[in-house]
Amino acid sequence: MKVTAAKLINSASLSAVAAGLLFVVIQAIHPADSLASVTTSAWAVVHYVSIAMAILFVIGIAGIYAKQVEEVGWLGLAGFIVLSLGLLLTAAFQFVEAAVEPVLASSARGFVEGVLGLVEGHPSAVDLGALPTLWSVSSALFLAGTVLFGIATLRAGIVPRVASVLFAFGVFLAGPAVALIGSPRLAAVPIGLGLAWMGFALWSERRRSSSETVLAKMTPQPDQAAAA
Repeated sequence: MKVTAAKLINSASLSAVAAGLLFVVIQAIHPADSLASVTTSAWAVVHYVSIAMAILFVIGIAGIYAKQVEEVGWLGLAGFIVLSLGLLLTAAFQFVEAAVEPVLASSARGFVEGVLGLVEGHPSAVDLGALPTLWSVSSALFLAGTVLFGIATLRAGIVPRVASVLFAFGVFLAGPAVALIGSPRLAAVPIGLGLAWMGFALWSERRRSSSETVLAKMTPQPDQAAAA
C-alpha cells in the first residue's frame, strides 16, 4: 500500500486527538503526588500512559505543522521545535516517576518526596542535583512551545481559531480555576482540548476531501453524459 504525505498527516491528526484527550483524562485520574501513591499500580499506569501521550503529542503536532508548514513560517517551526523538546523532556520525567520513584520510595524517601514536590513547586529537603533545573527547563519549553505554535497556527487559519486560542493560551485561560481550586494540573485541560480539536479538524477535513474525490469520480462528467 502506497503511503502518501496526506495519509501520514491523517494518522498524525488522529494522534493529536488521542494525545489531547489523554492529556485531559490523565489530569482527572492522576493519583495524589504523595509518597503513598508512588508504589500503587494506578501511579505506574498513569505515568506509562503519560509517556505514550507525550509521544503521540509530538507526532500530532508534527502532522499539524506539516499541514500548514508554508502558512506558519519560522514562528511555527520554532514553536514545533521548542514544544517537541519540552515534550521529550517531559516523557523522560514521566519515566523517572513510573520506573524509578517506586524503587526508591522506601530506601530514598527524601529524594522521592523532593521529586514529587517539583510538580507543586515545593522546595526539597534533599539535594536533587540537576532535576529541578531540568524540570524548570521542560516546563518553560512546553509553555513557550504551546504559545509559539498556537499563535502561528492561529495566524495560519487552517484549523478552527478557537482551538488555536485554547492551545496557545490555555495555561493563562485556566489561571482563575487553578488559583481557585489550587491544582496546577487544571492548566492542561484547555491545552488538551485545543490539541484534540485541531487534530479532529484536520482529520475531518481529510475525510471530507476523500469523500468529495470519490463522489467526483462516480459522477458522470458532461462530456461522458453526452457521449452516453
